[in-house]
Amino acid sequence: MTSVAAARRKRALSRFWAEYRHHRAGVAGLVVLVAAVLLALIAPLFIGDEVTSVVESVGDKFAPPSLGEPFGTDESGRSILLMMWWGSRTSLLIGFLAALLSIVIGLVVGVAAGHFRGWAGAALMRVTDWFLVLPSLVTALVLAAILGGSTWTIIMAIGITTWPSTARLIRAQTLAVEARPYIERSKALGGGHWHITTRHVLPNVAPLLLASTTLEVASAIVTESTLAFLGASSNRTSWGTMLRASYDFGAATKGAWWYITLPGLAILAVVMAFTLVGRALEAVLNPRLRRAA
Repeated sequence: MTSVAAARRKRALSRFWAEYRHHRAGVAGLVVLVAAVLLALIAPLFIGDEVTSVVESVGDKFAPPSLGEPFGTDESGRSILLMMWWGSRTSLLIGFLAALLSIVIGLVVGVAAGHFRGWAGAALMRVTDWFLVLPSLVTALVLAAILGGSTWTIIMAIGITTWPSTARLIRAQTLAVEARPYIERSKALGGGHWHITTRHVLPNVAPLLLASTTLEVASAIVTESTLAFLGASSNRTSWGTMLRASYDFGAATKGAWWYITLPGLAILAVVMAFTLVGRALEAVLNPRLRRAA
């Protein structure tokens, strides 16, 4: 039985990849994401936190890109290339974990609101609507300011303020799944709440959740960069804190375009890659979009 299940999973993965590789934009986005994640993971093998130290910097201030410093230097003579490489660890870590927290909260609330009808589901949706009307960026900024600046604070602030859209999406899919006849048969045979949600609802919402996760990571990276630029940083070097520093030290007025442009391009490239992967996953996993294609 185990070998049969493994063979089925292998065939499903083969079919998935065969469909996915037809989306060239999605493949290009996947290549960029894999490269970004690998570079972030191997960064400690080649460089350390000293690349962000003002004391240990030896380069010229605001030196333009050259053979020695391909990405130029900042106001303290630190290498922009090395700082971006080291800062990718913080930006990607916050993006992934904040999106994971947002997805988990949205999944639990969405499935519960769709499965439990009556006052329980209505109460959950009213809470969701209340969070939905709050300006998420302002709320995250206030939470980050109250809880203090740290990596986990920023992750909590982003995750807690961005889950409502996922919850509404999952609730709608849960309602659609539970309207199918086999759910009624499962209830008639004695299937409880846990059995129905874990064996029937979750497998059907998982493809939608996977595609939504990639888009949530992209949104979380942008939110982290925005919070860092507004002053609510994790006290660690990231692409957002680099943009904030370029503003504080007047890089634009000094003609140091590389200090502003290159971190911004890094954010744009990674966010665009996540978006392309998410769109491709949605097209592959959604039967309606696949038939339309």
